[in-house]
Amino acid sequence: MKVREVLSQGRGALITAKIDDASLEAEVLLRYALGLKRVQLYLQLDRELSFKESENFWQLIRLRLNNEPTAYITGHREFYGLDFDVDGNVLIPRPESELLVETALGLALEYPMHTIADVGTGSGALAISLAVTLPRVKIYATDISSSALGVAQSNCQKHGVLNRIRLLQGDLLEPLPEPVNLIVANLPYVREEALSQVNTRYFEPHLALDGGPDGLEAIRRLGTQVGAKLRLGGGLLLEIGLDQGEAVMVFFRHLFPSAEIKLIPDGCGIDRVMSLLLPPAILLTESGVSNAVMLS
Repeated sequence: MKVREVLSQGRGALITAKIDDASLEAEVLLRYALGLKRVQLYLQLDRELSFKESENFWQLIRLRLNNEPTAYITGHREFYGLDFDVDGNVLIPRPESELLVETALGLALEYPMHTIADVGTGSGALAISLAVTLPRVKIYATDISSSALGVAQSNCQKHGVLNRIRLLQGDLLEPLPEPVNLIVANLPYVREEALSQVNTRYFEPHLALDGGPDGLEAIRRLGTQVGAKLRLGGGLLLEIGLDQGEAVMVFFRHLFPSAEIKLIPDGCGIDRVMSLLLPPAILLTESGVSNAVMLS
């Protein structure tokens, strides 16, 4: 059977199973099975596959039909133009999270940026994308999972930024040795009820998905730690879920009444990132209570 025929059959199997982006996923799995880049695959559409090559591909399709994510099957995921190693210890980087990187880079053009913290780094996708683009910035990347940090370390080595990203194990901001100019965070924000109602098996770590009853449990805990870990005039960029924007803004306005807070929509018009910028004349206590001071 020719490459084009196997590709078409694989695509059909995924479409029948109502797999999102079935055409792309079938292509990715076939390229992985054959060890080919995209251009190479399409130059070989009329080549006859060997029995072993065909069997390897269908084994991958069977894994995908069992709801195992393609990124875990291949061990790779592209994010912000970079290739990241991923496995079941880390959340798979999503395209919508690239908005965090883009917003952070925009802030770096406007404000002095010497230190950044990526909270709940997982695979290290956010921290590494920022480190590659901002070579003079020191970056801390925290995660409570030692297994996740192992994946992040591998990716740091892969992209040559291990000497500029300090990996720290611990809860949210607690491991940071100093306040930073910017905090970026993609924390668990899926509602507990939504997780329990999912019919398909979740292969991603539960710890990286479960945001508690309303999806905001980890976000609230982060808020109580921000005051002691953010420099004067610093910023917080936080990824949020659908319909969580107003609740998150109310919570952070209560903690930081003098901050500039806004919601930033993604390409689909969904509020995806909350941006919080502290004025330089505000001194924050550990509890998040603000007191106006004169800067010398």
